[in-house]
Amino acid sequence: MTIETAELDDAEVIRRSAGDPEQFATLFDRYARQIHLYAARRVGTQAADDIAAETFLAAFRRRGSYDPAFPLARPWLYGIATTLIARHRRQEERMLRALARTGVDPLPEPMADAVVSRVAARDKDRELAGALASLSRGDRDVLLLVAWEDFSYEQVAQALGIPLGTVRSRLHRARKKARAALGDEEPI
Repeated sequence: MTIETAELDDAEVIRRSAGDPEQFATLFDRYARQIHLYAARRVGTQAADDIAAETFLAAFRRRGSYDPAFPLARPWLYGIATTLIARHRRQEERMLRALARTGVDPLPEPMADAVVSRVAARDKDRELAGALASLSRGDRDVLLLVAWEDFSYEQVAQALGIPLGTVRSRLHRARKKARAALGDEEPI
């Protein structure tokens, strides 16, 4: 990424990539790690490699239809990734049900962190995974974009192509169900 492209907003990078396809690599450099981590948390690390790659391939192919009114492409990319994750829905649900049963998180983390966090949170992880597995796909998508990716309601609506009111109702429903499953009063 050159200094010049580092200063451009995403919409301008996409516009420029129409004449110079290599410009699109700037978006990959900016967001690939985040997309990969989001996908890994949703469907596991093996599928995340494919989803991240497919996300950028689909975005590259669809770049001509990108709405330049949005200077940040992050919600657009997460929307594509979420759609691809939906294809892996059965695998995601199986993974969450396995986590609910075993308490073993498929994402690797440093050994010291793993030992401390697993001892302290194993039961909560199982309960949370069970709650996530029981949510509808739409409710789960909204909750995870807000909780894991710190998306605003507007960004979630843009990413998933749904009305803002739907985001609010799905998030409320998902938080309520997750709190009930955890026996907790604190929102997620």
